[in-house]
Amino acid sequence: MHVTIVGGGFGGVKAALEIAKNPRNSVTLITDKPDFQYYPTLYSSATGHSYRESWAPLGELFGDHKNIDVHIDEITELDAQKRIVSGASKTDYHYDHLILALGVVTTYFDIEGLETYAYGIKSEAEIRRLKHRLYIDIAENHTFDKNYVIVGAGPTGVELAAALCTYLRRLADHYDMRSHRVSVRLVEAAPRVLPRSAVAVSKRVEKRLKRLGVKVETNKKVEEATATELIVSGKPVTSHTVIWTSGVANHPFFTKHSKVFEFAPNKRVVVNEHLEAAKDVYVIGDNAATPFTGLAQTAIHDARFVASNLERKSRRKPLKSYQAVRPIQAIPVGANWAVIEWGWFRMYGYVASLIRRAADLFGYSEVFPLGTSLSSWHAAKIHESDYFTPSPEVKKRR
Repeated sequence: MHVTIVGGGFGGVKAALEIAKNPRNSVTLITDKPDFQYYPTLYSSATGHSYRESWAPLGELFGDHKNIDVHIDEITELDAQKRIVSGASKTDYHYDHLILALGVVTTYFDIEGLETYAYGIKSEAEIRRLKHRLYIDIAENHTFDKNYVIVGAGPTGVELAAALCTYLRRLADHYDMRSHRVSVRLVEAAPRVLPRSAVAVSKRVEKRLKRLGVKVETNKKVEEATATELIVSGKPVTSHTVIWTSGVANHPFFTKHSKVFEFAPNKRVVVNEHLEAAKDVYVIGDNAATPFTGLAQTAIHDARFVASNLERKSRRKPLKSYQAVRPIQAIPVGANWAVIEWGWFRMYGYVASLIRRAADLFGYSEVFPLGTSLSSWHAAKIHESDYFTPSPEVKKRR
């Protein structure tokens, strides 16, 4: 059986690993990036921890699987009749079965200036651009921005806001800026932070953020951005460091092929009970209109399900129907504190943070070999400030 997979995220990589367990199968994985990106720790890499925590070369993941062939390419066309996907490289890839796990893209909701002036943390390039901005302000100009504004109080925004407060204070200590005040603002259009969580969870997390020094502003709508300020609900906020964590849209590949795919109201692709969107074309993870779409655990669950059904199909066994599984939400909010939410169950504080750490190790092991899993997990303990050479002023004070 030959399976072509498009996408190098959780869904695509996990599907490739599961299908490749049968040595009689062959897998072609097509992705536009040479590295796997572990999304749950991007906020951490953006605030001074090791990049190894969030990225690993695909070669490390597939080194022992000779039946996985990786192509770095961007898929632009699909001919479902001829069973061909075509890349920007002008290469045609034939398939017997096709799994699409392309992930989502950032959307700025047509808010003027945001795409030009806002920073992000969804890629290595975005994180490096943000950290360069911080370096110019703090190391070169020896000052803080008047406001560091994070837009979007979903899990990523909450994680980043909490970690950024600590990171900026570390930088302030290193560059002897203790008299400067740090202002981190978290702006959310919904009435509360973590709007998809229970109200009680939102209240506890907002209380924790405020204790860390984050200014939480809910029911506030971002209307425009310039190089020096953000317009929020009609009022200007002085800032040249606006970080956008709100707003994602389904990959444009699908809308480009609207004759092949059907869409749900949330613009995700409609799939059947086998996660099939067209004949032998499977859509999984963030792209599929399933319950709990948008989470890494869901993408992994989808990948396992499709791989299992393809194996059953090759053995002419009855196919199973898809059953969604509610993921466990584990959100860190600063050092040694997290919230865990799973249906009615909630846990807060230090023990929850330990469980989140354990969950990351489990998450790595879903897609990484043991050695890579352990090294990536250990990288969370490595912070760039551990290698700072104290400034002359700090040395004198010590």
